[in-house]
Amino acid sequence: MIEVLLLEPRKQENLGSVARAMKNFDFKNLVLINPKCKIGKKARKVAKHAQSVLAKTKIKPFSYIKKFDYLIGTTAILGTDYNIPRNPISIEQLANKLIKINKNKKIGLLIGRETIGLKNNEIDLCDILVTIPSSKKYPTLNVSHSAAIMLYEIFKKLNNEKSNSHINFATKKDKDIISEYINKTLNKMDFSTKGKKATQKKVWKRIMGKALLTKREAFAVMGFLRKFKK
Repeated sequence: MIEVLLLEPRKQENLGSVARAMKNFDFKNLVLINPKCKIGKKARKVAKHAQSVLAKTKIKPFSYIKKFDYLIGTTAILGTDYNIPRNPISIEQLANKLIKINKNKKIGLLIGRETIGLKNNEIDLCDILVTIPSSKKYPTLNVSHSAAIMLYEIFKKLNNEKSNSHINFATKKDKDIISEYINKTLNKMDFSTKGKKATQKKVWKRIMGKALLTKREAFAVMGFLRKFKK
């Protein structure tokens, strides 16, 4: 199940536009994380025939985003190979990955603030980071435009290819256990700076997110990492 998460939205018009895009592409679950505006007349006016999406919209605290099996963040700021947190994949690559995940897994599409997007500590929580190619002169998209493009690409892929629903993918709990093993292993190693150890932890988290481990693969990784504890 895919949920669209808007982080601290400030404008009702954007709520309405996102709801309308969701209706266009058959997405039903909209969640507002610490919203700075209400769902009022302006939002409903822009939403047009997507009133059902607004009516079912949930309002949640920031801690809610930590409950997903796969959390996908968005960014307009690209990093280099050395800037792990800001090293995204394309929307097309994301869509190709999502069709492999069975429907009972919780997937969150986290869209940042209208003003500053996602902060680095919020990006660190994401399993996968995506970006939408745009002009270098003005790369930042409006949140509703960003949502519409992402939802279109995912909708197109989900409707054109058969989902691998028979494959049992790793849960958030599985990935958290692996992360715990990795972190304990890294804590036993000597690094020249604390920053390098922190970078390693971010690298492994992002690798696991992009890999979309199956349940069997996750257990194999756990078994391998357990040997380092002995």
